[in-house]
Amino acid sequence: MTIAFNPDSIRPDLAANFIGGRKILGAGAVFDVLRPSDGALLAPLHCAAMDQMSQAAEDAAAAQKSSGWGRMDPRARARILHRWADAIDADRAVLAPLEAVGSTRTLAEILAWDLPYTAECIRFFAEFADKHGGEVGATADDRFGFTANEPYGVVGAIAPWNLPLVMAAWKLGPALAAGNAVVLKPSELTPFSVVRLAELAVQAGVPAGIFNVVQGMGHDIGDGLVRAEQVSKVSFTGSTATGRAIMSACAATGPKPCTLELGGKSPQIIFADADMDKACAIVARAITLNAGQVCVAGSRLLVEAGVADEVTERIAALFRAHRLGETWADGTTMGPIVSEKQLAGIDAIVQTARAEGGEAITGGARIERAGTFYAPTLIAGLSADATAVQSEIFGPVLTVQSFADEEEAYALANGTRYGLAAGVHTQNLSRAIRATRALEAGTVWVNRYGRSDDFILPTGGFKQSGLGKDLGREAYLASCKSKTVLIGL
Repeated sequence: MTIAFNPDSIRPDLAANFIGGRKILGAGAVFDVLRPSDGALLAPLHCAAMDQMSQAAEDAAAAQKSSGWGRMDPRARARILHRWADAIDADRAVLAPLEAVGSTRTLAEILAWDLPYTAECIRFFAEFADKHGGEVGATADDRFGFTANEPYGVVGAIAPWNLPLVMAAWKLGPALAAGNAVVLKPSELTPFSVVRLAELAVQAGVPAGIFNVVQGMGHDIGDGLVRAEQVSKVSFTGSTATGRAIMSACAATGPKPCTLELGGKSPQIIFADADMDKACAIVARAITLNAGQVCVAGSRLLVEAGVADEVTERIAALFRAHRLGETWADGTTMGPIVSEKQLAGIDAIVQTARAEGGEAITGGARIERAGTFYAPTLIAGLSADATAVQSEIFGPVLTVQSFADEEEAYALANGTRYGLAAGVHTQNLSRAIRATRALEAGTVWVNRYGRSDDFILPTGGFKQSGLGKDLGREAYLASCKSKTVLIGL
């Protein structure tokens, strides 16, 4: 599907909140949302005032009870969610440009992956609505025991800016399928496409007030949402520091259960027996996808010493071949960094790497052009405790280190505070299995890296990379509270 559009013609009415089934202009701070591709003003965002955020939480709680959303025939709820997914598919001409202009995702990627994935994620979780209601316990003959799954009521969801629609679907799919209402706070950097998503939900039959969007900054609107009395469960994707603050707020005002997908510093290990063409292509894409602005970005390359020079040269060549450009431009293979602040943070770590003895094999600087672009960067010569090796950069920056044997490879791989994901490239099956057991990561990919459409497999981190799981049956069950019932016969 091809779409022709004017990047200056995005609907200004979407620069709003969506509360109780309608768009409402925020009464709080006004935030200028810039286009990362060229720095132009996309639209002023009118953030919600605190009383509007509170109203959204109250409306969600009231709608969840009055509409019967959580008590209706589960198959009827599933049919509504399927209609919503169909509406997302049919709305590509609106959603794709809106997402591309406002985010760092290229139009080609959005059409080929983001939008189909978003719709299919909703469909996947819709099917849990009438297929997972609880379990019968093995009790004595004089009693009957079972567990029943019930919705929490209102889920407060906070989504990041890197994949706005996809990350929203991760949170909305399981929560709504389980019968909850949701108040979603998107990032203030990418606030508009989820408002259109909410419009489509109501058009598909999701009752007004079941899916609400509040706009604003994390330190006020986000914090207020987490602490709202009506919010019974929280789902967040973002930085480890913010995740800690959210967990503290959930403890102070609940306690409330929370699902947290946090930072990562994921290793990619190449052994000498790997298929080098395949492995190098996978490694390069795993750090340049969305300009490295992905939680699971494979940002640390660990290579067996005998092939380290060859691999480094191959990766550098793949980096240099990228065509950076506007997200909506034909031929763009890598888009911009989301903001000047984020770009400055990336460059600061790269310059620190140089000061700590690292060498930029390729890249190492911003691209001097309109917008916020950073060259794909490969850094060698750093120690295991170097800043660029230990810190999440969230940009197209890959460090490379060599190892002598498996023991050293796994020690390097596990040598950070993070444990979100890891990749292993080898044609030795026994080694691959040993690696999956040795690596301290919530997801381990072997001879591949990243997700496609495998919704059934949960994702989540170890160590300081998070708590709980998104996707899979685990995400649906995390959206339910379990009630135990025991009946005497």
